[in-house]
Amino acid sequence: MRTEDLHSLTGAYALHALPDDERDAFERHLPHCASCEQETREFAAATARLGLAATVVPAPALKDRVLHRVTTVRQVPPGGGTVDRALRVVPRGRGLARWALAACLAAAAGLGGTAVWQYERAQDAGERAAQAERRAETLAGVLAAPDAESRTARLAGGASGTLVVSERQDRAVFLASGMAEPPSGKVYQLWFDDHGTMRPAGLMDAGSTSQAVLLEGAVDGAAGVGVTVEPAGGSKQPTSDPVALLGMPA
Repeated sequence: MRTEDLHSLTGAYALHALPDDERDAFERHLPHCASCEQETREFAAATARLGLAATVVPAPALKDRVLHRVTTVRQVPPGGGTVDRALRVVPRGRGLARWALAACLAAAAGLGGTAVWQYERAQDAGERAAQAERRAETLAGVLAAPDAESRTARLAGGASGTLVVSERQDRAVFLASGMAEPPSGKVYQLWFDDHGTMRPAGLMDAGSTSQAVLLEGAVDGAAGVGVTVEPAGGSKQPTSDPVALLGMPA
């Protein structure tokens, strides 16, 4: 394997996504290449953050609100009898569901759970968490796909970006390492280059210099991927020169 090809394997190696022969070749190369060693460390750190994708941090006042609501719900008196009697004491219908949800939230908040949702928005938050989990699974699936191909480019300020594409899944992931934070009120936006027409492909996390981003939408024959600096919230079309342009892996 050519040395230039080995330089492109840092992201896949950090994710344990290389076949045995490529992994062995890369590990022989790694001690003699400072840039690959640094990129591998940075990609490993970014990978560790993927597990936080579906985490929801509870509001500071959540525990007090939930515990207060629990005190307003009638409980079964000491020495309560049969299940039938318990059902007569505890409010029925919506009241029972509210009591059960409040009790579950209070227990989770007391134990320091990492996925506690506000009481009033539990259903919406649950759906958002499920979507985030599906997105993280899809991202991991692209990186570990048997047909995954990658291309790495050096960016300004010593940063690097790696584009990973699975042709079979028709999806792509952008791995960023050491990127400078965008200016205040700005965000990095990803684009599919449809042979001269730029198609929005999602936003990067403005507060993270190293991250893995699942591009929105299918690759659908795109010639490459670009990154621009856009107003917060993104743009329908690029409004600045690209800070990175990567052709699709061969």
